[in-house]
Amino acid sequence: MPHASDIVYCDGPDSPHAFDIIPLQQRNGMLDAHCPICHGYGQWNTEIDLVSFRCKRAICDHCHGAGWVETGNDPIEVPDIVLAPEGYPKWIMRLVPREEAGPQR
Repeated sequence: MPHASDIVYCDGPDSPHAFDIIPLQQRNGMLDAHCPICHGYGQWNTEIDLVSFRCKRAICDHCHGAGWVETGNDPIEVPDIVLAPEGYPKWIMRLVPREEAGPQR
């Protein structure tokens, strides 16, 4: 049986409802400031049902989902996948210089 819905599509982090039901990310590590793109959320809704609150989300490319960014010259962590010695892929956090971390905005 279909349920009632009121689906809203968000074009980006500046759209109304983009941050509905998304908590602010806590500062972890030595990152300095809230991300200027996602404002500290690390992600935003691309589609949200205002009745059931089911949603599809996009991860912020600028802060890689952390919600915080480095404002100085310190290296930052970015997620990466490497091949473990046992032969399977695994997630790691790799330190890179700020200019190599991703798009600058």
